[in-house]
Amino acid sequence: MYQALYRKYRPLSFADVVSQPQVTQTLINQLKSGKTAHAYIFTGSRGTGKTTCARILAKAMNCLHPVDGNPCLECEICRDADEGALGDIIEIDAASNSGVEDIRDLREGTVYMPERCKYKVYIIDEVHMLSPAAFNALLKIMEEPPAHVKFILATTEIHKVLPTILSRCQRFDFHRIKPEDIAKRLLWVAEQESFTLSDEAALLIAKASDGGMRDALSLLDRCTAYSDNITEEIAASAAGIAGSGPVFRILEAAADHNIAEAVKAVGELYDSSKDMQQLCAELIGQLRNVMLAKTVPDDAAVLNCLPSEVAQVKALAEKMSSEEIFTNLEILQETGDKIGRVPSKRVEIEMCMIKICTKQNASKASANNSIDNSEIYAKIDMLEKKLASASVQPSYAGRTAAAKPEPVKPQAAKAAPEQNNRPDPSSFTPVEQWADILEEYKAACPSGSAALVGSYALESGDMMLIFSENSFFMAVMKTADNAEKLKKAIYKITGKNYRICAKCTAKSDGANSKPPIESILKKAQENGIPTEQS
Repeated sequence: MYQALYRKYRPLSFADVVSQPQVTQTLINQLKSGKTAHAYIFTGSRGTGKTTCARILAKAMNCLHPVDGNPCLECEICRDADEGALGDIIEIDAASNSGVEDIRDLREGTVYMPERCKYKVYIIDEVHMLSPAAFNALLKIMEEPPAHVKFILATTEIHKVLPTILSRCQRFDFHRIKPEDIAKRLLWVAEQESFTLSDEAALLIAKASDGGMRDALSLLDRCTAYSDNITEEIAASAAGIAGSGPVFRILEAAADHNIAEAVKAVGELYDSSKDMQQLCAELIGQLRNVMLAKTVPDDAAVLNCLPSEVAQVKALAEKMSSEEIFTNLEILQETGDKIGRVPSKRVEIEMCMIKICTKQNASKASANNSIDNSEIYAKIDMLEKKLASASVQPSYAGRTAAAKPEPVKPQAAKAAPEQNNRPDPSSFTPVEQWADILEEYKAACPSGSAALVGSYALESGDMMLIFSENSFFMAVMKTADNAEKLKKAIYKITGKNYRICAKCTAKSDGANSKPPIESILKKAQENGIPTEQS
């Protein structure tokens, strides 16, 4: 009977698990020392090895002849466990057994000693699907389980698991598997199965699987139904994706502002039944590479593309401006969000093509969707002009006449206490947690974080000044979503809500250089001028 590849090549020991050393090495050390916990929780995206490692751990705990923390795979316990015939290792699918009665049955079973093994191990998959009552019933037994009972929980949505459950478990986070590691495994499987798989096809399958080994093996299985000689074209067809050729064709049309070519390419893909939402995702993924090639051209490691695509990515980065790339990404993301809800997907994607290929749109992006040095200098000039006036007064635009206070003389303003929580420029100090903030922001907004490489920040009171040498950062901060993500990252690390001022520190001609923003801020505050955030 034919067995699916993802089942046939499921790892049987920790040594076979791919790209999860932070999990497997720790578990091996615990098993070798005999200091295993009574409860574990494995979390991560689908297909990264959570259930597989749970089975290996349960088997290793009870193996009669363990080898350096790994199960021997030869004793009767290992053989029966691999065949699913070991009654002391109980797997429960919480998606279909989510009620309180199911957990009560589990609790009743824990009072009995194992039949053949040292431990009775309960593996609860998709544990986040349990009902609140079931969670509370599980908590009762997990607080003080019998010495012969172990729990291994697995979930893709850790935030849905009760904190009281989490606090009683050792947590292990499974990372998405690197595309190169997936590709290497696929090539090995192809060798074992005696069919041909090209390196390009293996990498394409790896990228399409989004870090999940199970998805990659399932896609490889689908490819074998097409041919025993799997090429990049066959892999793209089996995965239902457009592939690099059509994607680069559309992006080239966008860079050349060739609407007809882009619409024609989309029409051909639509006629061949390609998923338009998936096409948006592919365009976004490749345009992300173009953006990074534009902003960090010396670091090819940040690109998520095939080696054969790097030259095309860099060529596109040369043809497109940063503002144009950023605007096109926003248009594609909006289309991707909307396309699943509209009746005519073809019309929606064609509208998107017209937008990203229109010259006026690119000009508008350059004019309105970015803040460059000239705009910052214009604001500085405005402040300098106000400072030159002998009768400078604070602005009270928008306030009622009754609420407007009496004018304050300029010479008295210096001695007056600070108003509106304006910080003293001399009190600005470096943000010590800036590296942690950048890591947090990178997780929330990988594309925007690239523009903050080499940046630094100063803080005083509730104000934070951020300086970056990359002018693309100003375009990032102009987008409300990216700015909000940065604020959230700052709050998560520091616990404070800051008013943020952004400044580009790109080198300019010394004769035309403007005074630092701190000095302008200081002069403005000394004279009672409200400053505007950039």
